[in-house]
Amino acid sequence: MGKYIFKNEEARSRQEDWYQRFLVKADCRVQFESIATSYGESQVLLAGDTSKPPLVCLHAMLTGSAHLLSELKYLTESYHLILPDIPGHSVHGIPERLSYKDSSYINWLSEIVAELPSSEIDLFGISLGGFIAHRFAAAYPEKVNKLALVVPAGIVQGSVFKGLAKMAIPMIKYRIKPTEENLKELTDFLLSNWDEDWGYFLGDSMRDFITPKSIPPVSSDETLKKLTMPCLVIGADQDISFPGKPLVERAQAHLPLVETELLTDTRHSPPTTDEFRKWMAEHLQLFLEN
Repeated sequence: MGKYIFKNEEARSRQEDWYQRFLVKADCRVQFESIATSYGESQVLLAGDTSKPPLVCLHAMLTGSAHLLSELKYLTESYHLILPDIPGHSVHGIPERLSYKDSSYINWLSEIVAELPSSEIDLFGISLGGFIAHRFAAAYPEKVNKLALVVPAGIVQGSVFKGLAKMAIPMIKYRIKPTEENLKELTDFLLSNWDEDWGYFLGDSMRDFITPKSIPPVSSDETLKKLTMPCLVIGADQDISFPGKPLVERAQAHLPLVETELLTDTRHSPPTTDEFRKWMAEHLQLFLEN
């Protein structure tokens, strides 16, 4: 069905192994559900007590629900996490990339949300997940109680040329000589701290996935003004993809009810440390419950 998103079967199998490894890192009881959508069968990962408030969480580009759960695992103590695998961007997602130019991703998420027990949700998105989350919330503000975005795509855009320049030479060096030293150089612009699992996963991910041909567009002022629910927007000061300072400034200028945070000494991927995971869980819980 659709366009195959991996370069070959070996690449797909390697990404399945990574998915399972991050699921182990999450270290919590999970369930899987399959939800039929007009785009195909969508896998949804469920974690946490079903009696707790539901929180829908959308992962970043070319990762997966298990990867995000491993960073949000402390939220399972207070929330029932619902993590759909985004089409075209996860080994467990529908193997087809939808268009950013129309409402495909919004419609896909709407069909997922329609199958949930509650008609209103709290919504979290990081990077690409933040783009889909805020576009959905703008289209269906009545369905979203609160919206939390971390380094979201689609609010500001960094220099594509600068990003490619940062990657080009390190990528060539890593392909010629795949050492840890060259991998650290390749992932330096993304990772705030060296993490062996995330580092080697990203190295494989850049080789295994067919490179997306487009990036999420920047939302208009009118779209952002439709985000009338309480919003939390977290940017990173050293993020070259979605620069943190302009990100929080634009959010403050156009989102009616917004709380912002600018992480310092942080690249596009926030720290993958236990200390930061606990901080993020506490920060999100404080926002969602107040």
